[in-house]
Amino acid sequence: MMNSSDSEPSSGPLKPITDQYYKLARQYQILLDRITPFVLYRWLGSAGLVLVFLLRIVVAQGWYIVCYAHAIYLLNLLLAFLQPRFDPSLQEDLLADEIEGGGEDMGGLPSARDDEFRPFVRRLPEWQFWLSSTRATLIALFCSFSTVFDVPVYWPILVMYFMVLFVLTMRRQIQHMIKYKYVPFDLGRKTRYGNGQR
Repeated sequence: MMNSSDSEPSSGPLKPITDQYYKLARQYQILLDRITPFVLYRWLGSAGLVLVFLLRIVVAQGWYIVCYAHAIYLLNLLLAFLQPRFDPSLQEDLLADEIEGGGEDMGGLPSARDDEFRPFVRRLPEWQFWLSSTRATLIALFCSFSTVFDVPVYWPILVMYFMVLFVLTMRRQIQHMIKYKYVPFDLGRKTRYGNGQR
């Protein structure tokens, strides 16, 4: 029997297993909630994990495919972190279609005439970026202990291909940032608006 306010089963042969699962899930969530405010320490811990993983790859002289897949995934996360939630180029196309169709103005990006403050909203928030990259690093580290994932490849080609891919995608992202005039980072001092200016 399932309680409407609780998703845990109340009886059955799997009850001890599900109880233990939900207990571990709650403890995991409590741990995540406690470390949320410590941004610098979270990222330093993740950088340490990446360093351990890279040392494992260099010392073991293998698992280059795992390392390559991990790097591609981290690049994908970085691009999602740098992109706005609502792509300005898509909104621009929608506005052009709406104007051609004679419809009403849908709003969109602030223009030079529009002084309204609109904060940069990321496609991938910082917390999700950190959590996904840390999980991926842990998975890649554990994969490097299994010989199933140690596929023999010529690693310099993978390194060169990743470098080319990184340069091309970051160049395209920077051109997009310049074209639509947005900066995905908070640089400089914080400005207070309203009556509480100091």
